[in-house]
Amino acid sequence: MANFVNYASVFEGELRQKYNRELLTSGLTTENVNFLGGNTVKIPFLALRGYKNHSRDGGFNRQTVANGNLTKVLAHDRDVEFFVDAMDVDETNQVLAAVNLTNVFETEHAIPETDAYRLSKVHQDFIASGANADNRSLNRENVLEVFDEYMQRMDEEEVPQEGRILYVTPAVNKMLAQSAELNRVMNVIEGDGNIKRNVRMLDEVQVVVVPTSRMKTAYDFSDGFVPVASARQINMMLIHPSSVIAVNKHSYIKLWAPGSHTVGDGYLYQNRQYGDLFVIDTRIGGIAINAN
Repeated sequence: MANFVNYASVFEGELRQKYNRELLTSGLTTENVNFLGGNTVKIPFLALRGYKNHSRDGGFNRQTVANGNLTKVLAHDRDVEFFVDAMDVDETNQVLAAVNLTNVFETEHAIPETDAYRLSKVHQDFIASGANADNRSLNRENVLEVFDEYMQRMDEEEVPQEGRILYVTPAVNKMLAQSAELNRVMNVIEGDGNIKRNVRMLDEVQVVVVPTSRMKTAYDFSDGFVPVASARQINMMLIHPSSVIAVNKHSYIKLWAPGSHTVGDGYLYQNRQYGDLFVIDTRIGGIAINAN
């Protein structure tokens, strides 16, 4: 085993691409986050006052500047370990090899859990701030009206128009596609005449369809992720990424070959992800949620 090559190390870039490509909430990920110590996110802010009337007798009106930092402590630290006997790998024709183990775990567990955690955490922080989620029942007659209300509210809060993301369940996406008020742009592919009705942009807002299993208001993360009994369904979430800090601080994927560990005669697979998401207190206006 002296020449054993660690799959996770060789394909680290590919794994990162897979994670970002398949993660539905990748648009919320924050780059270049400042840390205060090892596990605390530092969010700097400035509080300024406005103009006063200018006096032509000379001089300026001096106002105060308040600056400081909001701090948030990372709490979502996850890991898993699998042991696969060397003969199990051999006798399954490599089905249990690292490439398959990694791919299946990322696709079926790591990526869905990250989406579920992030969206439920947005809802959790949103409610904790004193805001209320909209609990109206959505249908194809009112879904665009509700969306327009959210957009208007964000415009009034001076939330940037560019970059807003609308997360919807497949059911709500179907409502949008069937809405009588929606002016669709029909893209006819030249040659075969196929018509695409997928709603992927709405008033320059990116529409991201998320499975209902990843859009609950609360989960139990003690073993994987399972909605708690009291969890509600998040149907639609309009959000501007600047309203949150979503950080992946540490990622570790390692495959130990037989003989390189003391567990037994087999391959030891380890995976750890450490990060979190926080709603920025002063930017709560950049979030609107429908859940019931």
